[in-house]
Amino acid sequence: MKENILHKAADMFLSLGFKSVTMDDIAAELGVSKKTLYKYFSNKMELVEASIETVQHTIDEAIFNVKSKNYNAIEEEFAIKSIFKDMFKNAKTSPMFQLKKYYPETYQKLVEREVCVFEDCNLDNLNKGKEQGLYRKEINNQLIAKFYFTLIFEIFENETLGKNMQEVLKLEYKVLEYHIRAIATPKGVKELENQLKINFLEL
Repeated sequence: MKENILHKAADMFLSLGFKSVTMDDIAAELGVSKKTLYKYFSNKMELVEASIETVQHTIDEAIFNVKSKNYNAIEEEFAIKSIFKDMFKNAKTSPMFQLKKYYPETYQKLVEREVCVFEDCNLDNLNKGKEQGLYRKEINNQLIAKFYFTLIFEIFENETLGKNMQEVLKLEYKVLEYHIRAIATPKGVKELENQLKINFLEL
């Protein structure tokens, strides 16, 4: 039951918002009493934190799965971006913006963890791209990773952008294009153009 609660709560929080979804809403969606929820979670804050951990675990597994496949570095970046597009496709507003506004302590924990995951993932991709001749050898990996991370998180945290999640997702693809064009070799640009054609049809 606890796992069912976590997955349902996470889905509802991401789709409808952390503030607007109540314990009553989650209980009703699961067809259980609110007392059942409080058996496992003492309050909404605790459920929000546990749900975020569930989402993070799901994302980590999905990224690991993508990285285990024989994708080139640029194809891999678009495949990872697709994970987030699918996860947030029903969200009306940015979950990151809502979390920062209404649950700042939980948000800070999330960011601290995601900084490490994002950096490791991106640095691995940059090295892979260099080996495959898709990214320029002379780029500074640490600096590029920080630039990319800053741009992505600015999108999710921006109050104006955060009001329309679908626009956020489209802008993420623009940032990814910007990121790759800044570091790509001519071979990499060709692969980027190919991925843009494929993923444009999916947006």
